Amino acid sequence: MPENVVLELDQWELALEAELKKLQQCQINLGFSGCEPCPKLLDCELRNTYVKAVYTSMSKGSGGGFEF
Repeated sequence: MPENVVLELDQWELALEAELKKLQQCQINLGFSGCEPCPKLLDCELRNTYVKAVYTSMSKGSGGGFEF
């Protein structure tokens, strides 16, 4: 990729980045390197929101197939 190309994030990627930052801050606050050691792993609303943001970002909000 040429050096002068600037990548712009779309709305779904921006939302994903925001959710990732929230999730990482939670992990830092709890002293974990990931979600796995957390006792709330399966019932964590923050993690569930992040996972939904991942899927939405991959499908660009269409709710169907993924755009790669």
